[in-house]
Order: sequence, then C-alpha cells, then structure tokens
Amino acid sequence: MDILGKTALVTGGTTGIGYSTAQLFLAHGARVAITGVDSNRLAIAAETLGNSALAIKADVRIPADLEAMAKTLDEKFGKLDILFANAGVAYATPLGETEAKTFDDIMDVNVKGVFFTVQSCLPHMKQGGSIILNTSWLADVGTAGLAALSASKAAVRSFARTMSAELLDRKIRVNAVSPGSIATPIYGKTGMSEAQLQAFASRLESAIPVRRFGHADDVAQAALFLASDRSSYMLGAEIAVDGGFAQL
Repeated sequence: MDILGKTALVTGGTTGIGYSTAQLFLAHGARVAITGVDSNRLAIAAETLGNSALAIKADVRIPADLEAMAKTLDEKFGKLDILFANAGVAYATPLGETEAKTFDDIMDVNVKGVFFTVQSCLPHMKQGGSIILNTSWLADVGTAGLAALSASKAAVRSFARTMSAELLDRKIRVNAVSPGSIATPIYGKTGMSEAQLQAFASRLESAIPVRRFGHADDVAQAALFLASDRSSYMLGAEIAVDGGFAQL
C-alpha cells in the first residue's frame, strides 16, 4: 500500500484494532503516532512498536489533551496525512438500568471524542489526506441492551458522510471501517459478567456467517486500504469487516 513516508495518527492505539493498525501502518513505511489514556499500556505499546512510533498520552474527552496532542504532532511530524479516529468505549446500556453517567461516558468518547479529535487535527492535515472513523455493525442491527452504544456508532457513521461533504475543498477523504465481532479486549470492558459475556459471545458467533470472531488485523487491513491512495475514489463510505453478519 502506498503510505510510505506518510504520517499517521491512531487514537486508542495501545490495544486491539488501534494497535494492530499502528503496526500495519509502520510495516508499510508510515511514521505513526498513537494515543492512549493508560500510561502503562501506552509505554508497553510504544516499546513494542519501536522507535518509529510516537506515543502521546491523551484523553479524547478532554479538549486540553487534544490541543496538546495536536501541538506535539505538529512539532514531531509537521503535517498529518492520515488520521484513524479509533478510540472508543463499549458498555452495555439496558433501558431500565442505565445511569446517565454511563450514557454520557459513551457519548463523550464515541461521539464528542471523534468529532473533536478530527477538529483538533484538521489544521495539521495535508490537502488530500485521509480520515478513517471506526463505526460498528451495531449501527445497522438492532441489539437489545446496547441502545446507547449503537446510537453512538450510528452518529459516527453519519460523520463520515457530513465531514466528507465539508472537506471537499481540501480533498480530504473521510471514510469508515465497520468492525463486526472482533476478538479484542474491549469486550471485557462492557460491564457484563463473565457468564453474560460468554452467552453473548456464543450467540454472536453462531449468527456470524463465517462462524468465527474476527481478528484485529482484519480491520487493520481495511483501515490501511482507506488510508492509502488506492481508495482515492471513496468518500463517506463504510467498509464492513464483520464476517457477513450485518450483510447476509
């Protein structure tokens, strides 16, 4: 893929899809910065990714963190070619039990965090750059107990279209990658008990046409395509990487 020598930022890049994407971008010759909120995980990721990666501690919910992140990127990289707004959270939100704080946390990270991450990076994005957003199969399939999470991802799907329209004059493309059930640590943060997680995973796996969970690298490969010039005719689009779950 033609990203040799380009600069990229991957938010939420310490584990899972973000980390795998950072690895892949580096392997294809890009200079990569990752962000995370946990100092220990950030240090471990930076060490394993190697000297070509820049690690920045930043919480996408905090405007000052995003301002500092953008300043650091400008100092270290100059202009940015690629942004993968990947940072997100996933909590169960059953209608009768969800507290306002949980709802706000989801929206603050998954919706406001994405919007203001893009806003903070825009002054530093090169003309013709690529922005990739992380959506989800949940935006397409009604799933009991996950209303707020699903709504947050539907909002991000809309961002891919509206941001593309707004950035046409700068030739910046905004597209989305939509992961299905991917084996990453995020499932352990949903608030479900171990038994609930196992039951949920079993139901999902049996419903996936390919009969398996995906891997973080499956999504990273799609993100690499969207980051590269090979997707130059794509605007506001979404690539589903879900084993056919939301398609068949």
